[in-house]
Amino acid sequence: MTTPTGAGPAAPRAALGRYGEELAARYLRERGLEVLERNWRCEHGEVDIVARDGECLVICEVKTRRGTAFGEPVEAVTAAKALRLRRLAAAYARRHPQAGQGLRVDVVGVLCRPGEPARVRHVAGVGS
Repeated sequence: MTTPTGAGPAAPRAALGRYGEELAARYLRERGLEVLERNWRCEHGEVDIVARDGECLVICEVKTRRGTAFGEPVEAVTAAKALRLRRLAAAYARRHPQAGQGLRVDVVGVLCRPGEPARVRHVAGVGS
C-alpha cells in the first residue's frame, strides 16, 4: 500500500495515526472481518477498531510507526495494555450484546517508512 501525500512518514503524528487506522480497517475488511466501529469510546478508554470475525467480537489496537528504532509497531502493546483492551472489549460486549459471541483482542501494526509502501502486520489473540 502506498502512502498518500500528507499522511506518510513525515506527516504529523495524529495524521500518521489516522492513516494507520484507515489502512488497518481496510486490511481487516479485505480479510473478511466486518468493521463495526472505529474510535469507540467509553469511560474506560478508547478502542481503535471494533470488528467481528464470524461470531467473534474483535477489539483491535492499531499502532503506526515511521521506523523500528523502538521495535516493531505491534511490540508497543504491553501485557498491561492488552489487559486494558480486554476490559474495554468486555465493556463493549456488555453494551452491545448482539455484536458477537466470544472476545478477541488483536493488534494491527502499520509501518510507514520513507519511500516504501506501508507494511501491515496483524497479530490475533493478544494477551489471551
